[in-house]
Amino acid sequence: MDVLDALWMGILQGLTEYLPVSSSGHLAIASHFLGIEGEDNLSFTITVHIATVFSTLVILWKEIVWIFKGLFDFKTPGMNDSQRYALNIIVSMIPVGVVGVFFRDEVEAIFGSGLLVVGVCLLLTALLLTFSYYARPRQKAEISLRDAFIIGLSQALAVLPGLSRSGTTIATGLLLGNDKAKLAQFSFLMVMPPILGEAVLDIIKGITQGVEATAASGIGFWPLAVGFLAAFASGCLACKWMINIVKKGKLIYFAIYCAIVGLALVMDNLL
Repeated sequence: MDVLDALWMGILQGLTEYLPVSSSGHLAIASHFLGIEGEDNLSFTITVHIATVFSTLVILWKEIVWIFKGLFDFKTPGMNDSQRYALNIIVSMIPVGVVGVFFRDEVEAIFGSGLLVVGVCLLLTALLLTFSYYARPRQKAEISLRDAFIIGLSQALAVLPGLSRSGTTIATGLLLGNDKAKLAQFSFLMVMPPILGEAVLDIIKGITQGVEATAASGIGFWPLAVGFLAAFASGCLACKWMINIVKKGKLIYFAIYCAIVGLALVMDNLL
């Protein structure tokens, strides 16, 4: 991977991590056409995922500070709003945590099964975004523990390449009747711990299998640095943009895009 490849891949990761079009699916497509496969992509994948976490910290820093301040406020009897919000995030992490710990090998096998799976999952993303656009459920003021767990289940399913994590969680929340503005922020905040956890597992895997030396020598410092900065900058833009898009309810356009790309991949692999 050279610096130019890293630049494009970083921008792609930053944008698609927040836009409901599947970062994993688009990285798989880009890696296929750029010839970046297997272990050579490990260090870069870890780097750009961590960059997107930093972009969330920058854009939603006020909400994050509010959560941490409230966590250590024990003066008010019972749970305060920040503690309830943090509990919702913890509950939403349970399903993807189970998948990451117990079914990691199976998920990685799916990632290596080719672009046909990506195409099918992009079509599923398109269907889910379409349903959430036309559905009119009863609106709720707050995200409940039950809703947080269901949204977490959708996040666990979105480990499949092509099934958008942000699109799946936001669409699921909309179908449950949650407030658009609150839902977008919750969706981006709930994904931070799993991304960091996934990065830690990848690092551990690299250490135990001796992959880190191969990845580092194959990619180098500057492509990693460029990829990180590109993913961080594009992630900041996409995160802020996506919050406004969800508020305006314009997800149908992303459904059309996912349907076109997904159909093209399916037809290319079947014909």
